[in-house]
Amino acid sequence: MALNLEALALLELIESRGSFAAAAAALNKAPSAITYQLRQLEESLDLLIYDRTGHKALLTPAGKILLEEGRKLLQDSESLRKRVKAIASGWEPELRIVLDSLVPFSAVMPWVREFDALKSPTRLRFTTEVLSGTWEALYSGRADLLIGSRLNQSQFASSTGLNLMHLGKARFVFAVSPHHPLANIPEPICASTLGEYRAIAVGDTSRNFKPLSFGIQAGQEVLTVPTLRDKIQAQVDGLGCGWVPLHFAKKELELGLLVTRKVEEDDRESDLCAAWHRGHQGRALSWWTEFLAHQQLTL
Repeated sequence: MALNLEALALLELIESRGSFAAAAAALNKAPSAITYQLRQLEESLDLLIYDRTGHKALLTPAGKILLEEGRKLLQDSESLRKRVKAIASGWEPELRIVLDSLVPFSAVMPWVREFDALKSPTRLRFTTEVLSGTWEALYSGRADLLIGSRLNQSQFASSTGLNLMHLGKARFVFAVSPHHPLANIPEPICASTLGEYRAIAVGDTSRNFKPLSFGIQAGQEVLTVPTLRDKIQAQVDGLGCGWVPLHFAKKELELGLLVTRKVEEDDRESDLCAAWHRGHQGRALSWWTEFLAHQQLTL
């Protein structure tokens, strides 16, 4: 009798019922049949699972390990069975959701809780990309659903083959450290003056699409950083200037670590959206798109 799930289930039954006889009764078998199965298992593994020298058979150290690990395998097997059955009924094994760096994961956590309530077998995988990288992830098939900004999408030939859904807006402000030279220049500040000072930018993560920049003047010196949080910190430290999402920089603005400045182009907003490919949808993607139709991103 090779080590298999049936053998592990037998061992689990013996321990849960407390004896060979009780396990036999549960299976409607003779105790001798249970003993025979167990001896076959011991022979196939070439180890002693039960010590039978005492009044009651007790698990050996090797038997205890076999039981502990066997229970995990039985649980995994049952989880796999349920998962495969559910996926066969239309649930995706995994749903990949790409967030624009503009959208903090904390903003979508309530939506994840709503999805969790379905007890779906679909696993969620969230990733974050910047600017063109967000749309590239969707177009290339690395993501099934995009939640982010439409600002970057204007460079693509068209949105043919995509469903787009409006989710709200994000407001940007031009901000610098109170110790930065631009903090004391009369407003509104013209574009040529802004171009004299280094800008802080978050690097576009696209691999194949043309990288985008945001609010950079022609010929302006740029310090490129990995994340929006790094951008804000760099501007707090006076390393440069630039537009920042109001919801990301709210704390720094309230504490006076950053100050807003009026510039000639003083109104910047980004339309937020969800996007996904048209055509067949699994049950998880269908749920998300239907759910998002009644949501707004509050940033």
